[in-house]
Amino acid sequence: MTDDSRTAELRSKVAALMPQAKTDLTQLVSFKSVADPRQFPPEECERAAQWVADAFAAAGLTRVGLHETPDGSKAVIAARPGPPGAPTVLLYCHYDVQPPLDPAAWRTPVWELTEKNGRWYGRGAADCKGNIVMHLTALRALGPDLPLGVMMVAEGSEEQGTGGLERFVEANPDLLRADTILIGDCGNFAAGVPTLTETLRGGVSVIVTVRTMAGPLHSGMFGGAAPDALAALIHLLASLRDAHGNTTVAGLQNDQRWSGVQYGEDQFRTDAGVLRGVELIGDGSVSDMLWARPALTVLGIDVPPVVGSTAAIQPSARARLSLRIPPGTDPEEARKALFAHLEANTPGNAELTIELDGIGAPFRSGNGGPAREAMEAALAASYGRAATTQGQGGSIPLCNVFADTYPEAEIMLLGVEEPKCLIHAPNESVDPSEIEHMALAEALFLLNYADRSG
Repeated sequence: MTDDSRTAELRSKVAALMPQAKTDLTQLVSFKSVADPRQFPPEECERAAQWVADAFAAAGLTRVGLHETPDGSKAVIAARPGPPGAPTVLLYCHYDVQPPLDPAAWRTPVWELTEKNGRWYGRGAADCKGNIVMHLTALRALGPDLPLGVMMVAEGSEEQGTGGLERFVEANPDLLRADTILIGDCGNFAAGVPTLTETLRGGVSVIVTVRTMAGPLHSGMFGGAAPDALAALIHLLASLRDAHGNTTVAGLQNDQRWSGVQYGEDQFRTDAGVLRGVELIGDGSVSDMLWARPALTVLGIDVPPVVGSTAAIQPSARARLSLRIPPGTDPEEARKALFAHLEANTPGNAELTIELDGIGAPFRSGNGGPAREAMEAALAASYGRAATTQGQGGSIPLCNVFADTYPEAEIMLLGVEEPKCLIHAPNESVDPSEIEHMALAEALFLLNYADRSG
């Protein structure tokens, strides 16, 4: 069979499976699988995990089980060994989702897959239940007799960042050992533009507290000479960016350039909902600022709210900061630089306390090898155009664990999550054509990779 006829046959099979894909996603979205028992009953995650296990068993994977991870969540692991000497591919996804946030902001029911203007809406429709359906549809199109080994792992607490699967992999390295790992938790630069995500930023999160006085003082009687902790905190936070908005943590390089796909400013403004006339920050391109350079964000500040505030000078103020760091930056060196910068820029000898809230390493995937070549060919055949590359501003700590545990494995990040999906926000959705094209690309990849490895 020629490559063109193989592609045409699989394209037809995937298209015929799309009604089933919609049914699958409808069932998955209905599970309120937020892995936080303070908000949702654990039974919702358990039901989602069992559904995933049953679905992949029905799709032809023969060794299926639910494994408890150190954080108490369940990882679904399924496998079908390949012929002797054939490579093994691990497909990753997660079945837990973010909470709805503001239910009143949703224009469709949160837990009911709803078609509107050609998109499918619902929490988890893209992140990451749409990627589960992508994997399922690819396997169904190929049938159970696969020319290589396939494993699947679906995580149950990814959105909570509790590290359950990371520690499980470290404790059970042989269970998920594979030649190639497909991280189905990313997506294309835009719908219809096949994209491999090559980099993830790491991060250092801290909580800083500034103290200046024993207690609040009347701003009329003492204002002007009394040291204002809130003003000191504002001064300190302002030192972390220059006049152009570049992150300026002393000791961290902030002029790197991104060589992959360029994110147009107009498109970014639309995707991010930037208000008319408001300038973007940073003196690099959008791609430079998102994927190649460090980025400091103030996540929250503890100060008196406007409503209920009094005429008082504040004796203390606190903020939570997130420093995202690009590949090539050591997270421990970034932590040291951030701590030193904060200490050096606290005004007036105010008392400063810094608490480390979290730290994670950045990640860069390889850009060569037989699996990468097979995937690039598969994406081009599915979409009718060559694949490009992008970075992702977020972090997936599991990628570093996989890279450390399986150093010879090729790791690729891809999926159905393009910018219009609004993952983690109200009105999350997925473009069903992305599920269709990515499922076809994955099916073609599995065949191409088997051929190239034979």
